[in-house]
Amino acid sequence: MASISIPLAYKSHALPRSPIYRPHFTTPQLHSPIQIKCSAIKEAGEESSSQLKQLRNVACGFLAAWALTSVSPVIAANQRLPPLSTDPDRCQRAFVGNTIGQANGVYDKPLDLRFCDYTNEKTNLKGKSLAAALMSDAKFDGADMTEVIMSKAYAVGASFKGTDFSNAVLDRVNFAKANLQGASFKNTVLSGSTFNDAQLDGADFEDTIIGYIDLQKICLNKTINEEGRVNLGCR
Repeated sequence: MASISIPLAYKSHALPRSPIYRPHFTTPQLHSPIQIKCSAIKEAGEESSSQLKQLRNVACGFLAAWALTSVSPVIAANQRLPPLSTDPDRCQRAFVGNTIGQANGVYDKPLDLRFCDYTNEKTNLKGKSLAAALMSDAKFDGADMTEVIMSKAYAVGASFKGTDFSNAVLDRVNFAKANLQGASFKNTVLSGSTFNDAQLDGADFEDTIIGYIDLQKICLNKTINEEGRVNLGCR
């Protein structure tokens, strides 16, 4: 039998199934190979053995496809970003969001929000799909971004001071060097998101949904205060 398990952090809930990755950039060559090991329980009888062998093959195929299509957002972050969009209404497109894609980061048109200012925006960003959005150096200070979907978004160097991300899906978002002081991540999915050199002082992580490996990484951030570390379950 083949299985996949994801240990969860303290005060966490089950993570959603990982979506299939559909990259928009050229995938760099990985330095270490991915190894897939599958096994099946031996049963008596030819018919039972044949059924188990077939089940094993299906499981192995699924695991192999999952390993080959799952790519870290850090890899995508190392790629050269496209030129800044010349669309005069590009910042307003955040109020509509992506029409397709969501979790897979697929879109009909690039969502370029770089350098846009949404400070104290309380209405137009709630519940929007901003999958694979380019958000670096944009300002979302004090914005209401509850229930947004930001899967595979690139938010390096963006400012989210006091932003409300409650009940949002921040799956595989790159928050490197972002300012997230006082941001609220209540009941927010943070699976696969990275926070290298991000400012997290005063951020609220109550009931945050996060995988064990991701938890270990975010707990290395020294800017998280004691309350935040307790809510996350950092040791």
